[in-house]
Amino acid sequence: MVRLFIFLGILLCIDLYAFQAVRSWGSPYSPGTRRIINGVYWGVSVVAYALLALSILDVTEGWSKGAQTFLRVFLFLNWLSKLPIVLILGIDDLRRLVTAIMNWVSPVTERDLSRSRFMSTLALIAGGVPLTTLTYGIVRNAYRYRRFAMDVPVEGLPAALDGLKVVQISDMHSGSWTQKEPLKEAVKMINAEQPDIVCFTGDIVNNEATEMLPYIDIFKAVKGKYGVYSILGNHDYADYVQWPSEAAKQENMELLYDVHRQLGWDLLRDENRTLEVNGHRVGVIGVENWSAAMRFPKKGDLDKAYRGSEDCDCKILLSHDPTHWDAQVRPNYPDIDLTLSGHTHGFQFGVEIPGFRWSPAQYIYKQWAGLYKQGRQHLYVNRGLGFLGYPGRVGILPEITVLTLKTA
Repeated sequence: MVRLFIFLGILLCIDLYAFQAVRSWGSPYSPGTRRIINGVYWGVSVVAYALLALSILDVTEGWSKGAQTFLRVFLFLNWLSKLPIVLILGIDDLRRLVTAIMNWVSPVTERDLSRSRFMSTLALIAGGVPLTTLTYGIVRNAYRYRRFAMDVPVEGLPAALDGLKVVQISDMHSGSWTQKEPLKEAVKMINAEQPDIVCFTGDIVNNEATEMLPYIDIFKAVKGKYGVYSILGNHDYADYVQWPSEAAKQENMELLYDVHRQLGWDLLRDENRTLEVNGHRVGVIGVENWSAAMRFPKKGDLDKAYRGSEDCDCKILLSHDPTHWDAQVRPNYPDIDLTLSGHTHGFQFGVEIPGFRWSPAQYIYKQWAGLYKQGRQHLYVNRGLGFLGYPGRVGILPEITVLTLKTA
């Protein structure tokens, strides 16, 4: 309870401090206009506190998924947009402090100690940037699927396998979705590629298997000539939920396995499938989640998953976490031609323009989005089809990957 009051006190201090910029900016206007400006600011703040109280008291538990998403987004953007305002006002107050000291040391010339309207205006503009950008990312980009297509040169690939098309999707996080129609368009995009193989690389849900049930009829339409193959990601194990018993957690896992069966997806749990393609053998290997980071599970057994695929002419590994590639795949399995991963979402935020890429994800993951090569091996990190936490994307759009294998 003490922590809660401290937290609310911090939020109130942010509101009070950010209001100084609003008051300074509105100072030249008439009293009536200033009352409207101040009323709008505090009206929005009061609504935010009321909704926060309802959330703390669990009143919102019965709300629809869309309403709960709106609540989280509204609260997040309300206070996030005020942080740049607080930062710039802090700089202005530092200037005022220095000025006050100078007045005290040298009182001959009285220097102005009032708050700078220019800095207040700059602060409000700075606060508007994340508010506008993140709102746009929600409204415009959450379901704005982008096709990423490229050739992957594979050394020693038989000529009969040249042109084999692999479509990858990842990180659906179905518990975050609130719309169905855009998902049908994503499935149309996938099937329009007429893929030979479709691979899903984990995190079909956020926490519970039931999250995917409303979308089974949509995604069971995904087809690959030689099948659709899937693996589990760290969220699929339901480790982020407080279950009443271990039996309840296991029941959830059994339902999740059944979800993959209902989709018609071949869930690979430390196992592989050998596909006969144009007289040659393609090995699709699927491993349970394995991460080099301590905060994520190391459930996968790559030795077990790999066993039996040794004689395949081309080997494709599905491993959710890209840190697996440097930690185990490259050092111990040099004949795995292509590894497909997801997990990072590209942080759902960044810049990708020709000749330049940046995302906060690059400070956490060496391989965070796109195609990577070391020696003869390739890794592709998918940016994710869905979203988690922030219900949108800025700069890093949801992805459908189309990889065409070519003889090197």
